[in-house]
Amino acid sequence: MPDVPVSGYPSQLVFLVNAALLVVLTGFLLIIGKPVLLPILAAVIAVYVLTSASEALGRVPLLRRLSPALRRLLVLLAFTLVVLILLGVVVDTISRILREAPTYQANIERIVAQGADMFGVDERPDWKTIRDATFGRLSVQSLINTALLNITGIGASVFLVIVYSAFLLSERAGFAGKLSAAMHDPEGAARTEAMISDINDRIGDYLAIKTMINVILGAVSFVILWALDVDFPLFWALVIGLLNYIPYFGSLVAVAFPVGLSIVQFGDLWWTLLLGILLTVAQMFIGNVVEPRLIGRRVNLSPFVVLVSLAVWSSLWGLAGALLAVPLTSMLTIVFSAFGPTRPIAILMADRVDLGTRHL
Repeated sequence: MPDVPVSGYPSQLVFLVNAALLVVLTGFLLIIGKPVLLPILAAVIAVYVLTSASEALGRVPLLRRLSPALRRLLVLLAFTLVVLILLGVVVDTISRILREAPTYQANIERIVAQGADMFGVDERPDWKTIRDATFGRLSVQSLINTALLNITGIGASVFLVIVYSAFLLSERAGFAGKLSAAMHDPEGAARTEAMISDINDRIGDYLAIKTMINVILGAVSFVILWALDVDFPLFWALVIGLLNYIPYFGSLVAVAFPVGLSIVQFGDLWWTLLLGILLTVAQMFIGNVVEPRLIGRRVNLSPFVVLVSLAVWSSLWGLAGALLAVPLTSMLTIVFSAFGPTRPIAILMADRVDLGTRHL
């Protein structure tokens, strides 16, 4: 009976075990290293947008004469100003919601009364009964303290992102020279530089165009919210634009917040239905017509891979992970495609593959 060659099995088993251990260890490090890694990765993503904005300023006739360093400084200052304004809007909105709480309470009581009349309930529950049955045990002061603590934590993280972005922008121009000097293998240095250039081009273009789309969506949503007299239209427009970075679900989830607020603000289901229809139509038009035309093939990821990446990154880092899921996963795909052993993984993660050349 001939011998069956099994010499390859142990090495394959060792490879699979090592790969599984590497995945587990990486996930563990991502969880415990979140306070350090999240601001750094957020700064890297922000630098892509800032670099694209700086290059766009270079095409403006009046700003073309400025040096690249000065243009990057102007973009960084504008980014810092926008972030501070956003934080100010959040703080102001929280304080205004607290001031409007009695009005919302009265509208909730009226909605409950209307529901009781509709279903023929003789004994209508008052606000005290509703509050005791739902969230009566919650302390308003504790909720305020928790919200302020979260805002403080977000502010500290944003400060780190701004500082990291400033240093990354200042050192970005000399990175290629450092890479060539650090790697003694010219071929390896050239391949690594090409991979980084591919990441810069694809992620930079995607984030720049996605940001422009989100600004358009936020502006349209603001007009709708303002026209229908919804409270805090600027805040909800910012939330809709920000959450639109999350594919498929983000913007639709964001729409649910102002729609839910309109119920307790107006106490009119028909007015709320009109608001929901207008915001959803705006979402569908921009998401299904404008966005595919502008983004195109810039991020070549399978829809299933996008969903999995959203689940993985959001479970690791929450909302911040969901916002960064697509850029981070796209970076991994480009890195995998640059090396032979991991290239099949990149092909499986891609949405479109040229079967003749295996080009992603």
